[in-house]
Amino acid sequence: MSGNGSCASMSLRRGNLYFDAALHERYFRKLETVILLRDAEDLLIMPVAHAAAGGYLIKLRNSAGDRVIDAADFFRRNSADNAASPAAAMDDTLETRFEPRWSSRRAALIAEGFFANCK
Repeated sequence: MSGNGSCASMSLRRGNLYFDAALHERYFRKLETVILLRDAEDLLIMPVAHAAAGGYLIKLRNSAGDRVIDAADFFRRNSADNAASPAAAMDDTLETRFEPRWSSRRAALIAEGFFANCK
């Protein structure tokens, strides 16, 4: 893995990816969307330069600048929804935390083994 080492943690809860303002500023500054990809057991979060190209919207979560990406459909399709049952879908205590690392070679934040850990 090439890049700058670890960064702040992210979390997945009810199909939403949560991350703080510092992570947004460092990797997604002035961007509105990202692409999520599954590569074997890894999760790739790739910045998209032009929102018209598509992807998942990066939404402002609070006045501190923290962000959230609603990607429940992506995680359901990739069997990583930590809220698989209807009862669990309403449970805000189910959370998957992870620390992605930036890969300059792949131009993405990568959470290695993410999907292996969500089984």
